[in-house]
Amino acid sequence: MQINDLSARIKANEQAITGAIQRVLTSGWLVLGPEVKQFESAFAQYLGVEYCVSVGNGTDAIELALRAFGVGPGDKVATVANAGMYTATAVRAIGAEPFFLDVDLNTRNVSLIEVERAIAAGVRFVVVTHLYGLATPEISQIAQLCAGSGAKLLEDCAQAHGAQVGGRMVGTFGDAASFSFYPTKNLGALGDGGAATTRHADVAERIRRLRQYGWTDKYNVEFDGARNTRLDEMQAAILSTFLPGLDAGNERRREIAARYNAGICHPQVEPPAAAGPEYVGHLYVLRSAQRDSLRQHLRAQGIASDIHYPVPDYRQPVFGDRYADVRLSNTERLAVEILTLPCYPEMTDAQIEQVVASVNSWQP
Repeated sequence: MQINDLSARIKANEQAITGAIQRVLTSGWLVLGPEVKQFESAFAQYLGVEYCVSVGNGTDAIELALRAFGVGPGDKVATVANAGMYTATAVRAIGAEPFFLDVDLNTRNVSLIEVERAIAAGVRFVVVTHLYGLATPEISQIAQLCAGSGAKLLEDCAQAHGAQVGGRMVGTFGDAASFSFYPTKNLGALGDGGAATTRHADVAERIRRLRQYGWTDKYNVEFDGARNTRLDEMQAAILSTFLPGLDAGNERRREIAARYNAGICHPQVEPPAAAGPEYVGHLYVLRSAQRDSLRQHLRAQGIASDIHYPVPDYRQPVFGDRYADVRLSNTERLAVEILTLPCYPEMTDAQIEQVVASVNSWQP
């Protein structure tokens, strides 16, 4: 059993996908055309924001949003260190410096007190990652804190399309938000893609210029720090096809997580806090002090698993000993205990039961 069977998703939507592709081929417009505009408008409306600017991938969305905020070389950007180095990669591309935050052991997301620590240290740019499909519980308070202190807040929603807090979509609390449409995401394309969303016209305009060379007019470059990162028409058309089914897919993911939580009963396994609308089940990540033994057992049962993520950002080899003095206890504990089980809408009930039975039969 795969960790995510994309072929099942493609097969289930084959007719709609073929129609979207044919629509683009017939138009003859392949980059920054009507399909991109239509998807940007539909996705902004879905979230409840004014602007959506699509780009080539989610990491570019983070980088260009930060650049639009005015982040430059030497600036400090607060970010968690348990989310795969994606934000840190964008920060480094700018020449800025990550200020690493610890996370709550149960939610695996950043807490208000950690953001307060960053702002007290003089940080004026904050990235909050809604990890594994769970909205950061204190996002509203964090947004208020940042607004009151003059800090810019970017929500990284790459794993949380459609998650809500108090009836409000993630991606609407901060000054801007970034999304990834990598194929395995809750809203995924059939290739790479991303977007930055915002309520602010000036931020949207800067991102729009930065995604295409910094042009203000064709071949007239006025914005520094730009790149060429555009969502193509084909992927935009496919995303428009998948968007209406996002909420139903999220509900199925929640159902799978709930069935895992109800069925898994093992003294060495701690299930995640799967919940209601704030959780969209992008990844089902449990904890075990003997994680590697459990993973080996599942592999023997024909069940794939993964680790999201095994190395804290500040321990990545690229940094050498630059952050040798950084110690984030919860982040480090999670890195050696977490394990991701299959969780995607096309899973069958029989597959869910197989995973539950396999976990419960594990003998450390």
